Amino acid sequence: MTVGIVGLGLIGGSMAKSIKARTSHTVYGIDINSETMLLARLCGAIDGTLDDEKLAECDIILLALLPGVAIEWTRANAEKIPKKATLVDLCGVKRTVCAALAPIAMQHGFSYIGGHPMAGREVSGFVNSRADLFDGASMILTPDSRSSPTMLETLKNFFLDIGFGHITYTTPEEHDRIIALTSQLAHIVSNAYVKSPEAQKRRGFSAGSFKDLTRVARLDEDMWTELFLANTDNLIYQLEFLIKSLGEYLDALRAGDAERLRGLLRDGRLMKASAGGD
Repeated sequence: MTVGIVGLGLIGGSMAKSIKARTSHTVYGIDINSETMLLARLCGAIDGTLDDEKLAECDIILLALLPGVAIEWTRANAEKIPKKATLVDLCGVKRTVCAALAPIAMQHGFSYIGGHPMAGREVSGFVNSRADLFDGASMILTPDSRSSPTMLETLKNFFLDIGFGHITYTTPEEHDRIIALTSQLAHIVSNAYVKSPEAQKRRGFSAGSFKDLTRVARLDEDMWTELFLANTDNLIYQLEFLIKSLGEYLDALRAGDAERLRGLLRDGRLMKASAGGD
């Protein structure tokens, strides 16, 4: 197959490297950064530039862009996308992106499905991309009434071939509701947590717990602002729920109520046990 990748940052670059390392597919890529393009060609992550001619050859097109840019690129290039192609966006939110891209795909006759690779790092850019970034990870896909069994089977095999451990099928609504907890809230908590004055005095006092909780505090504020604002209803709900829950611990501590505190800690431990290991 011929694969086009728009955006060669951490996710797009890792996709390109993994495809070239594990398959015989041809990969064409494009990025606004000329240095990134040079590095991608030199290291063999892409076979060439994704220009209009190469776009017409693509069987799969991956959009590794921010939601707004992904929508803009698709609108600008829809007439150039071949009808045989399947467009997959890799954005971290799905409702707004799917609502915008599905009608464009229908109008121009190519296939489209929303996607979200559940893998990443606290650093960004092509220089931090890795061929093994997706090893064992879940690839989320959001099929709709236009998603044919053939297309879904092709994409399933494609993503499993490049290292994903399994495919998760869901709706854009369910994706955004759950991702507000599993990803977005985690980034807010980590980012807020490191603002404590004691965080700057931690040397010799921190171990695995501090490292785990603060890993994603070093985020890309532009990207995460866009993702948060595209999912405000779900994220506000999760944030309000967390604030309420934290208030219960605070009240128990202020009251010196050991039994209440013990019960809260036990409930959390049991909830974690029932939720599984990841």
